[in-house]
Amino acid sequence: MQTRPLSIDGVWEFTPKLRPDDRGVFLESFKESVLEEAIGHEFTLQQMNISVSRVGTVRGVHFALVPPGQAKYVQCFSGRILDVVVDIRVGSPTFGQWDAVELDDESRRGLYIAEGLGHAFCALSDSATVGYLCSTPYSPGREFGIHPLDPALGLPWPGGTESVLSEKDAAAPTLAEARASGLLPTMAQCQAFTATR
Repeated sequence: MQTRPLSIDGVWEFTPKLRPDDRGVFLESFKESVLEEAIGHEFTLQQMNISVSRVGTVRGVHFALVPPGQAKYVQCFSGRILDVVVDIRVGSPTFGQWDAVELDDESRRGLYIAEGLGHAFCALSDSATVGYLCSTPYSPGREFGIHPLDPALGLPWPGGTESVLSEKDAAAPTLAEARASGLLPTMAQCQAFTATR
């Protein structure tokens, strides 16, 4: 499995080796030892989520309060998505910046997203099934969002179709509003939490 850090600290791309034959293909889609060697600490798996989205659906930008936050390992099992990570950690040198990776059912890449980062994706195919391995279980009182169409973020959603949002995501604050309300995690909080692992 090949590993590659993205431009935002705490985000890694994992590309598995595909072993095709006349039956289909085999791969190791997640390997704890490879992930932990890359990120430098343990990844505790407590929940797996799966979403199925139609083309144009945008989910996110979602994040959880730190500590403990929620780290994720994201893969697209069928179809194709544009996966976006936003640095929402106040005090980070890349605060407000984003990076994006296309995940699909051909390359079978996975994306690790550390605690304290914002995560979103857009379905690029007629249907897309996405799986998330999560370090903490769902906790509605600790999970929040940033509006995915915040013009100040300028996220690279594809043109030509209207973005389909949930009511919750459509009502989410902008990055500036979330920061002003004290909702966002700080880089210091995230570093302190990571140091305990």
